[in-house]
Amino acid sequence: MDIRKLHSFVKIIDIGSITRASAILHIAQPALSQQVAALESHYGKPLLVRSKRGVVPTEAGKALYRHSQMILRQMEEAELDIQTASEDIRGVVRVGLAPLGLGALLAAQLIKKLRESYPGVMLYVNENVGGGTMSELIMTGKMDVALIFYPGAIPSLSFEKISTEELHFVTISEEFEEDRALLFADVAARPLILPSKVHTLRQVIDTTLARAGMTTQVIAQTESISVLSNAISEGLGDTILPLSAALAVQRRIPEARICPIHKPNMRTNMAVCWSAQLPLSEATVAVQKNLIELARQLTE
Repeated sequence: MDIRKLHSFVKIIDIGSITRASAILHIAQPALSQQVAALESHYGKPLLVRSKRGVVPTEAGKALYRHSQMILRQMEEAELDIQTASEDIRGVVRVGLAPLGLGALLAAQLIKKLRESYPGVMLYVNENVGGGTMSELIMTGKMDVALIFYPGAIPSLSFEKISTEELHFVTISEEFEEDRALLFADVAARPLILPSKVHTLRQVIDTTLARAGMTTQVIAQTESISVLSNAISEGLGDTILPLSAALAVQRRIPEARICPIHKPNMRTNMAVCWSAQLPLSEATVAVQKNLIELARQLTE
């Protein structure tokens, strides 16, 4: 098996077009099509469905795509480990921080600590995964370690639980006093800016609303702390956040008021996540340990 064929196959799936992949890879389109044909011949199954709109993988193609991601990632790690053998820990580590979570408070601290302890490690920190979830990116080898809202046990992933946080109401309205506990019904009556329905935080809120037989007015959706903070500062609406994210908003808006919510209380759990199937590089292990340590310090 030629590793280049797997690389080309992954690029075709990522782009959704053999023609565009040909231009990016600088491989003639007929040669690229021959590589796919060779893979299909090797496995004895069609791997792509072709149409005027491009290509999509068959079920067999999806399986090969997942394994190819892992194989290519392992090859990258092998080359890096060989190049840096007997040297200081080096490498690029891709870190995910779930938006509207504890990561809003520790991103800068993580960069600072890694810079001091492991100057050869380059962090790529990402809060926005576009589509899908951070756990999926870790499973496919596109992300190395992440601090996420705990989704429950997943066989292909390992988790280190970090914290359980109560959800709080955040507003700039002067009719609310800082730290004064509010009934959930009173919070639900306010115009709210919340994350999208796929976000764990939104799912907790929606589940609580459904169980209480309540509804709320969601005037906008965002997972961006900056967008959320700007909207709240303009008095456009209020929000519900874990305490760590609420404090991150208050850093941007000193006049913001944070109030605990009760009857019922709502909680979210955070955990550090990494692959249980792919080997971790020395650099990833170093980042993982420091991420866990910093996250625990912030929640103590």
